[in-house]
Amino acid sequence: MSNEVMNHPYILVVDDEPDIRGLVQEILEDENYVVQVAENGEMARRARRDRRPDLVLLDIWMPDVDGITLLKEWSEDGTLPFPVIVMSGHGTVETAVEATRLGAYDFIEKPLSLAKLLLTVERALEADNLRRENIGLRRQSYNVIEPVGRSDAMNQLREQARRIAQHDTWILISGEAGSGKETFARYLHKNSARSSGAFVSVGVAAIARENSELELFGSEQNGNVRYGMLEQANGGVLYLDDIADMDIQTQGRLTSALASGSFLRLGGREQVNVNMRVIAATRRDIEKEVQAGNFREDLYYQLNVVPLNIPPLRDHHEDVLDLLNYYVDMFVAHEKLPYRHFSVAAQNRLMNYNWPGNIKELKNLVQRLLILSDADEISLAEVDASLSQTAGSEAEGIPSSLFDMKFREAREQFERDYLLHQFHSCGGSVGKLSAQVGMERTNLYRKLRALGIDVKQAAK
Repeated sequence: MSNEVMNHPYILVVDDEPDIRGLVQEILEDENYVVQVAENGEMARRARRDRRPDLVLLDIWMPDVDGITLLKEWSEDGTLPFPVIVMSGHGTVETAVEATRLGAYDFIEKPLSLAKLLLTVERALEADNLRRENIGLRRQSYNVIEPVGRSDAMNQLREQARRIAQHDTWILISGEAGSGKETFARYLHKNSARSSGAFVSVGVAAIARENSELELFGSEQNGNVRYGMLEQANGGVLYLDDIADMDIQTQGRLTSALASGSFLRLGGREQVNVNMRVIAATRRDIEKEVQAGNFREDLYYQLNVVPLNIPPLRDHHEDVLDLLNYYVDMFVAHEKLPYRHFSVAAQNRLMNYNWPGNIKELKNLVQRLLILSDADEISLAEVDASLSQTAGSEAEGIPSSLFDMKFREAREQFERDYLLHQFHSCGGSVGKLSAQVGMERTNLYRKLRALGIDVKQAAK
């Protein structure tokens, strides 16, 4: 299947009336959607297992399995893995309410208004893309439309990114932590032919080792299908952050999947085909990791088709003022923090600061300064105090016991302490915790279980 076709939304139409199936399929295909039809519940189950749909049009009343039963099967903690529009010629308020409770996007009565159907489909796809985009953006809080800065280095990088975006090649982005690797990955995606597809961000270091294959490849058990990140990125971009932290076993499965364009879900027996662009990022020297035997050489060459290096902020410090102004405006607009401007002395101090944490450190500094005072001007003394506090917390805030652990143990200990701290600050609400840490609730529950955190016990 061509990239162009794969980029078009894939819609599954489930209805036992052949005239309706044929008409809806024809209308949707005229609008450049890719359409699969199913005449009953069992065929719908099989079609869903074969390929993750971007949207399902689902009839309620069918001879074998009704639509409500299918919604219950597909629902994961009250949410669906794709938008569903329910259709029925015998609609009742109770049915519509039940379908909505199970996560259906909308309810349309027969006879169908094709104009309304097309509009609802379009809106449902837009809403789902926005939902997934927001989930991916929570870690960086707000969407940076393009990398900020007017230095020669940033102008050249943006131009290079725009050129690379026109070719459907895989990319390896390198750079220090906090330097803006994901911002450039999203900028590449927005300027590519796949821009209408999903951008699925996977923080490899944040996935517990025992769950990495499940998260990436999904699972299939007793007819229940859970779509992994590869399927969620189908037709779009899979962004693998901190790729060097992936364990060797998962690297092997990923290498095979990327080479063949197909894979088996955990517990599955039939190959799943995917077509996506892969953008990987690393803060480590992967060539050294290959030489040390920690990273597969074949996977490195698969990913490193086009390398893109993001310089640390200290190498383009002339962009500091633009970044300061950008984040001040962003926090004022989105978090309603008071507007403050930096004094000339404060600007000069920050222009000459080394920024070990790069752009992420600058962003956090701006947010902290806006929160701690509402005076019009940010003074040099405030900046010095804030930088001193940051340096102190970095030097003294990490328990020394972590340095005596293996990397995986230290990471899991930090994750456990971090999530427990955030959980208590949210008043013991998993819903609030999900929003605060930027993880989907289903993934969050899995992470909590993997770390041995009992939600009920922790809430006491």
